[in-house]
Amino acid sequence: MPVTIYHNPRCSKSRQTLELIRDAGFQPQIIEYMNSPPSVDTLRDLLTKLGLGAADLVRRNEAAFREMGLSSASEETLLEAMSREPKLIQRPIVVRGRQARLGRPPEDVLEILE
Repeated sequence: MPVTIYHNPRCSKSRQTLELIRDAGFQPQIIEYMNSPPSVDTLRDLLTKLGLGAADLVRRNEAAFREMGLSSASEETLLEAMSREPKLIQRPIVVRGRQARLGRPPEDVLEILE
């Protein structure tokens, strides 16, 4: 079953997660989401696979979060904001089949690689 990582090469956790995936014997599809932001529909699918809501996936410490006034935003507004401003997305996200894990900490992705 193929593995996909939504990756930001500037992020140390994302780099560590990618290394763990490769060490486990996988050559993942790498989506550099900062260059190719996921659509709202893709984000919805990822959230379903993660078992999370949009509020769990958004990076609240980003300046854009405050600038866009997202502290009490709806699920739909958060999804649209993350699609427009991908730096708002927690990273990395690893997908294998119908499961996904957030690589925070990186070792959390190992359970879907077994």
